[in-house]
Amino acid sequence: MGLSDFFSNLMPTVYADEEPVEEPVEETTVVEEEVEEEEEEEEEPEDPKEAIFEECTQECSGLKKHLDECNERVENGSHENCIEEFFHFMHCADECAAPKIMAATK
Repeated sequence: MGLSDFFSNLMPTVYADEEPVEEPVEETTVVEEEVEEEEEEEEEPEDPKEAIFEECTQECSGLKKHLDECNERVENGSHENCIEEFFHFMHCADECAAPKIMAATK
């Protein structure tokens, strides 16, 4: 018994001339389609994060001003980066927004 005999006994040989066997397809009922349409029509609740975060960015306007000034310097050819200013601004905004977002999700 050779290696090819072993594999041919293990896995059946399939020929291209054979017609594929089609499995019967179950028809969906009208009730299932109506349920799917109702699920699609339901609107998702609005995410309050964007509005809360916008409010908090206004509370951190001093840090936002420093970040904007740094960005202007970089655009005018400065070789610095504004990572420190960005992190300070985001920290302030996150500290303000986190409790409000958590309270809104409850």
